[in-house]
Amino acid sequence: MPLEDGDPASWRGQQVNGEVSGTPQLRGTGDPPPWGTPAPDGSRTEAMAEGWEPGPAPGDRDVTFGGALQRAGQEPWQREEALMGELSELVQKVVKSSSWWERHGVDISILTCSFLLLPAGFLCLRSAQAIPFLAGVLTLGVVHHTLTVKGSHLASHNALTESKSWGKVWAIFFIELCSAFTAEQATYNHVKIHHGYTNVIGLGDSSTWKVPFLNRYIYMFIAPLAVPIITPLVALDLLRNVEWKAALRTLCCMFLGLYCHYWLLLHVSGFQSPWSALLCMLLTRSLLAHPYIHVNIFQHIGLPMFAADRKPKRIHLMSLGVLNLPRNALLDWSFGHSLISCHVEHHLFPGLSDNMCLKIKPIVSQYLKQKKLPYNEDTYTSRLRLFLQRYEELMVHAPPITELVGIQ
Repeated sequence: MPLEDGDPASWRGQQVNGEVSGTPQLRGTGDPPPWGTPAPDGSRTEAMAEGWEPGPAPGDRDVTFGGALQRAGQEPWQREEALMGELSELVQKVVKSSSWWERHGVDISILTCSFLLLPAGFLCLRSAQAIPFLAGVLTLGVVHHTLTVKGSHLASHNALTESKSWGKVWAIFFIELCSAFTAEQATYNHVKIHHGYTNVIGLGDSSTWKVPFLNRYIYMFIAPLAVPIITPLVALDLLRNVEWKAALRTLCCMFLGLYCHYWLLLHVSGFQSPWSALLCMLLTRSLLAHPYIHVNIFQHIGLPMFAADRKPKRIHLMSLGVLNLPRNALLDWSFGHSLISCHVEHHLFPGLSDNMCLKIKPIVSQYLKQKKLPYNEDTYTSRLRLFLQRYEELMVHAPPITELVGIQ
């Protein structure tokens, strides 16, 4: 099982989102699931997802991290590669000594339990009493986000199975059928762009989550309710950029997933009108939309940002530009450890499952701290307060580029 994606691909002169450009371009509102930006045509996207081998970016070796590394008799870039290699060996030992249950079974069991809770959720909605009805809404809302966030995220990284063929099947199931998005676009934008160019301005800096014309309170507390509506609309727009066979498959899966939810509310939950069923769909699908949006911006925006030709090597890029939130039982179950308390570990080793990210967390945190590398951690409330106070700076205007000269 590969433990890392390697360094991001060469940027200058490369084709990104169908264009060849030598300067970074900020993207519009769209991102990996549920939002995304156009990728190349379907055949190129599929090829990249399977066999795209990243290489060093221009400027990787131009960054200096202080005289201490040079005094050790190594060039800074050599020292960086040695650090990542040493950490990878430590993690590889843990992975090899772990059972299938630890590598995949725990997370598959969580997804399976979520499926088994679906009948109870739909049946609870039949009740005319408030408590059982609210229990049904809560159950379906948590199940929906577990399948669409945790399931889609793991599937996009092929972390549910070691088989590439089954990985494609799970990606289509969780991303297209459950999430009403397109698997090719989700994989391209999240795995190749966001992970490959973490916090590189104009590429993987989470700028696609910004909606500058909204004020802070609307963006943080009202706009997330529209995520279930925006997601399929963005997906439909992105289908223009994929092969027609993939587009047709995505349309069928999206329609089937949405219609099954609607049909079950009418015929199992007993809703009397289409509008009441649609309203319930919106309610359950947006139940955890607020923390979903918050987590996507809290863990990257506000941290050091880099120009494409002045970014550090992988281990510094991820340790500087990624942040962990504390463990939370609800979000750990629904979103997964790799999106909450083990996000640093996930960006360093994206092919690992949520449970394995949690298992290697002590090793990664101890290693980074021992080597005097950043290991960013903060609380949810602290980040929420920061974004409300500095919303204009962080979410409206592009964050400043961080110079790395002098970082040890």
